[in-house]
Amino acid sequence: MATFAFAANFAVWILYAVIGLELQQSLQLSATELGLFFASPMLTGALARMPMGILADRYNPKHLFTLQMLAVVPALLILPLVESLDQYLWLGLWLGFSGASFTIGIRYVCAWYSRDTQGTAMGIFGAGNAGAAMTLAIAPLIIQHWGWDSLGPSYAVGLLVVALLFAWLAPSSRSPNKSSVNNSSLSQNPLSISSYLKEIGELKVWRFGLYYYFVFGSFLALIMWLPQYYVNAYNLSIQQAMAFTLFFVATSSMVRALGGWFADRYGGRAVNWTVFWICLVCLFFLSYPPTTMTIHGVSSDVHLDIEINLWLFSGLIFVIGIAQGFGRASVYKTIYDYYPNQMGSVGGFVAAIGALGGCTLPIAFGLVVDIMGIYSACFMLLYAVLAVCMTTMFFANKADRLRQRINHAQSHNFLD
Repeated sequence: MATFAFAANFAVWILYAVIGLELQQSLQLSATELGLFFASPMLTGALARMPMGILADRYNPKHLFTLQMLAVVPALLILPLVESLDQYLWLGLWLGFSGASFTIGIRYVCAWYSRDTQGTAMGIFGAGNAGAAMTLAIAPLIIQHWGWDSLGPSYAVGLLVVALLFAWLAPSSRSPNKSSVNNSSLSQNPLSISSYLKEIGELKVWRFGLYYYFVFGSFLALIMWLPQYYVNAYNLSIQQAMAFTLFFVATSSMVRALGGWFADRYGGRAVNWTVFWICLVCLFFLSYPPTTMTIHGVSSDVHLDIEINLWLFSGLIFVIGIAQGFGRASVYKTIYDYYPNQMGSVGGFVAAIGALGGCTLPIAFGLVVDIMGIYSACFMLLYAVLAVCMTTMFFANKADRLRQRINHAQSHNFLD
């Protein structure tokens, strides 16, 4: 039920990805304005994750989950009444509270599973990202049959039904005060505010946030950005653009559970490092803009046209999506290894940083496209973000290995 509820919330959270294609034409939005439009629900979804994580550690996550869904329903009912870009931005901030559902749900799920299965459990829950695929598939059908004005109310009814079913059918979360094999690691009292601030002040928490900024933040940004990218760069219809984006979202979301299993078996750090290398290679090719070259030969000029065609582009995006699905699960497995008692608070902070990627990257995409005039500039930006992540992880791993050798030497009186 938690995965189902998260999927419903995620479907609402990325609703602007569908609406944006229509608004870009009707309101004549620039790439930067479109980025701001996409970013509005992402902003509150990111900022709300931190307080929601703290509350989930202190109160019943099931009740919080239900209240969070009910709080978003009125915003969906108001959607048909909105007309200007400013109004869409304000309403997007309200709809963005659906993005906070991840932090509540991850705390709810963690209480039910033992340490050695946390990666798999969180991966299965995280497969609720497939809610984005639901929106990309269902929203165009709703618009086609009943019009744009029916989109918000239809989603409001759906989210209300999910909230009621979750409140009725989902088991009550395990009490943190009960000792059991599965939740013994969660039996401690929640962090005080001072302890929480101390935890999130640790450098490794910020490193985890940086990794999640790429594997989740760029995933969110691509969900929002890819439909219009396909339309503008490859002259596809809206339906075709949605279909390609749907494939990216669905596959990336479905492999998250498998990524959790790999993280349980091989370690989250090893999985993350592999994910980063795969994405780096793909982004290198995606960053290359369509180019025409003239080579002056001995007797004549040779003209070369270099361009990534639609199918190669989609294949590279598909590989990135798969890798990011693994990465999202492995990051949270690593967090659990370090902070098993604070998955709501610390996990919520990392989730917030990741979701900020969904807020800041679309705006940055729009800016670099407007400035450079190249559609592939957005992938150049992602390449730079990933380079920072990999550099940070390399030096962090190097420092950890050095620390382990020093500790080993000290424990053997430097005789080994």
